[in-house]
Amino acid sequence: MSNIYTETDLLQKEQACPGPAGEGLACEPWPETEVIGSRRPRVDGYERVSGSAVYPSDVVLPGMLYAAVLHCPHANARVKRIDAGRAKKVPGCKALLTGNSPEAGIKWPYADNFEGPLFVSHSRYEGEIVAAAAASSPDEAVDVLRRIEVEYEVLPSVSDERQAQDKEAVKVHPEGNLVSPVQEYQRGDVDQGFSRADVVIEESYRTRALLHTPIELHGCVASWDGERLSIWESTQGVYAVQDTVAKVLNMPKSRVRVIGHYLGGGFGSKLETSKYSIIASILARKTARPVKLFHSREQTFLAMGNRPASTMTLKIGATREGRLTAIEFTGLGASGAYPAGGTSLLDWLAKDMYLCPNCRTSLTDVFINAGPARPFRAPGYPQGSWAVEQAMDALAEKLDLDPIELRLKNFASSSQGREGNPAYTTNGLKECLSRGAEVFGWKEARQRTAQQDKQSRVRQGVGLAAGNWFIGGGRPPSTVLVKLFEDGSVNLNMGASDIGTGTKTIMALIVAEELQVEPDAVQIEHADTGTTQYASASGGSKTVPTEGPAVREAALHLKRQLLSMAAEALKQPLDRLVLKGDSILVQGSPEKRIKVVDLAGLKEQRVIVGIGHKPPNPENKAVTPFGAQFCEVEVDTWTGEVSVLRFVAAHESGRVMDRLTFDSQVIGGVTMGVGLGMTEFRVLDSGGTGKLCNRNWHDYKLPTMLDCPSEIISVAVDLPDQGANITGAKGLGEPVTVPTAAAIANAVYNAVGVRVTETPINPVFLIDKIHLK
Repeated sequence: MSNIYTETDLLQKEQACPGPAGEGLACEPWPETEVIGSRRPRVDGYERVSGSAVYPSDVVLPGMLYAAVLHCPHANARVKRIDAGRAKKVPGCKALLTGNSPEAGIKWPYADNFEGPLFVSHSRYEGEIVAAAAASSPDEAVDVLRRIEVEYEVLPSVSDERQAQDKEAVKVHPEGNLVSPVQEYQRGDVDQGFSRADVVIEESYRTRALLHTPIELHGCVASWDGERLSIWESTQGVYAVQDTVAKVLNMPKSRVRVIGHYLGGGFGSKLETSKYSIIASILARKTARPVKLFHSREQTFLAMGNRPASTMTLKIGATREGRLTAIEFTGLGASGAYPAGGTSLLDWLAKDMYLCPNCRTSLTDVFINAGPARPFRAPGYPQGSWAVEQAMDALAEKLDLDPIELRLKNFASSSQGREGNPAYTTNGLKECLSRGAEVFGWKEARQRTAQQDKQSRVRQGVGLAAGNWFIGGGRPPSTVLVKLFEDGSVNLNMGASDIGTGTKTIMALIVAEELQVEPDAVQIEHADTGTTQYASASGGSKTVPTEGPAVREAALHLKRQLLSMAAEALKQPLDRLVLKGDSILVQGSPEKRIKVVDLAGLKEQRVIVGIGHKPPNPENKAVTPFGAQFCEVEVDTWTGEVSVLRFVAAHESGRVMDRLTFDSQVIGGVTMGVGLGMTEFRVLDSGGTGKLCNRNWHDYKLPTMLDCPSEIISVAVDLPDQGANITGAKGLGEPVTVPTAAAIANAVYNAVGVRVTETPINPVFLIDKIHLK
C-alpha cells in the first residue's frame, strides 16, 4: 500500500519535525510502507562488483609519488641514532622525513590530553613510525627506507595485561601502567544480594586480542592546490579526518577537503585519523606533488588497532526460582601503549542486560607494549557476552531451568546501567528468544542432544546467547539535503560514509518512500567535506538511526513545498492534496491532478531543496537493539575439533529498513563472531621480545567458509520503534556479532560437558579438558 498523507493529516499529527520540515509537517513513523522493508539490492551494487567503484587505494593522480613508513621493529626501544644519508642517494628518492626533519616538528594527539611528537624517539610498541619517504614508485620508497640506519636501545617489555599489573612489571610510561583510575559502578547492596541467593556461581573468563585486518589497507592520497589540501582517505568519517588534520597542521577546516566515497572495510579501525594522513600531507607539501601512502598488511596488524584482550571474573547469585539477586563483575583490559579505552563498555551487559537490583562492577585499564586498541565492532560487548552468557547458562543448569526460561525470568524493561534507569523505547528480547527458538527447533534439539550416546566419538550440542547494544538510537548532529530538479530527478546529499553496510541504499529507500520515486532514481552524493553536509563518523551502528531521520525530514520538507505549489496551481486547499506517483492529485477527485514536473514553482526555481537534521534522542528513554542467537555444533572428542553446523540469529533493531541488507549484516556479524570464538587471536612473543608473531593472513586465522556454518538463518523481529525516531529504526551492525562466540561456547558445553572459558575454542586445549573430564 502506498504511503499517502493529505495536508489535513499532516497538520493534525501530534509529533512535528523539529527542523525545517516542521511547520506542521508530520514526522511520526510510517504506518505502512511500500519500499521500506522490502528486499532491495544495493544501489551501488554494480559499481562494487564490477570493479568500477573507485576506492581511495585506487586513486591515481598526475605526477603522484608513493610513500612508505619505517616502523620500529621492537616492542620497546629508544632511538639512539638515525642516519638518512645513504637513503637520500637512492634513485627515485624525492623526500625523507625523520624526527630530525623541520617539517616533523608538530604534535600528534595520541589521545585526549595526551600529545607527543609525530616521530617518536622512544618507541613503546612494535610498529611505531620513526621515518617516512616519498619516491617515484612503491618499490623505490621501500628501498629508500631500507637504507636508513637506525640504532636502537632495546628495552624490556610487557605484553600481557595480567602481568602489567605486577609491581615488578616493566613500566610502559614513567607514571606506571595504569591508564586511568579504576572505573567502579554499583547499585543496591551487592553483599546482601548474595546472602539472599540460593545459588551462587563464580568463574573467570578471558578473551584474547583480535585484529581488524580489513581488506582495504589503511592509507590515503594527499594533494595540495596552493593553500588547499585534498585527501582521499579510506575512512569511516571524512569530517573526523578533516578535524584532526586541520588541528595538527594548524589550518582552517575550510582549506582541508577529505573524500571517502568507498571503503574496503573498517570495523572500527578507521574511525580515527592516523599519522599517515599527516605524513602524506607533509610529504606532498614538501615535494609539491600528490603523495600516496598506504600501509602494508604487516603495518596494519602492528599499529592500526585491535580488540584488546580482556580478563574477567563474574559472580552471579539467584533464588531457586531463578530470580537474580546479585551480580559482581571485574574486568581487566589493555589499551596498548597509549590510552585507547581498553575496557570500554566491557561491563555493560553485566550491569544492564538482565534484571538485577544489586550490581557491582570494576574495570581496570592498563598499558602494555603493543599497538593501541581501537573500537572493534561493538567494543567491549562480545568480550562481556563471553562471560555473561556462559555464566547465565551455568546458572540455568544449576537451577535445572531451560536457558531461555532463565533469561525470560530476568527480562528488563529499563536500562539499569544508565543513570535514572530509563525505560527502553522497545525491548524485543522476548520475541527474539521465542521466534529464534521456534525457527531453530530449540526444544527438539535439546532433547536430541540429551539422548545421544555420551560415549560416541562425535557429539552434537546446541546453545544460545542473547545480547543488546548501547548505541541503538544514533547520535546527532547530522544534516542532509534532498534536491528535486525540474526534470523530476532527485539528489540526496549527506556526509555519512557507507562503510559497506548499505547506508546509501537505505537512505535512497527513505527518499523513495516519501517522494514516490524509484530508489535507483535517487542520485547520491556523500562522504566529501567539500561538497556534502556534516555527519559524524559511521560506526557504532549509528548511521541508520542518525542519518535516516535526517533524510526523511529533508524529504518531508521538500514534499511540503511541492504540495504548497500544487495548492496554488489547482486552486485547492492544502488539506485535499496528496502526492502519488509522479503527480499531486485532489483527494476524492483523482481527475484533478498536476504532474510534479509541471508545477510552475518548480520550473521557476529549477531546484527545490529539502533540509533535514537529526534531532536529539528522546529524553529519559533508552534506544537499544536486542538479539538472541542459537547454534548447533559437532565435536570430535578424539581430536577436539569443533564444527559449527548451523546458526539462527533473531534480532530486533526496530523497523527493518531493507531486508536484504538486514540479512547481510546478520550473516557478517555471525561470521565475525565465529572468528572470536573459534579461530582468531593475536600472539605476542612471551619469550621477552614482545613482538607480534602472527602478522599476516597465513598465520592470523580469519574464519573461512570452512569454519562458518553452511546454514545461517536470519530472523528479523520487525518492531518499528515509535519512540526512537521518525523512521522507527535502530542500529544493527554491532548487536549481530555480540552473542555469537558465547552461543558457540554454550553449544560446546552442551555437547561434551566442558566449559571453555578462554577464546578461541582451541582443539588442543579442548581435547585436554575432555580427557581430564
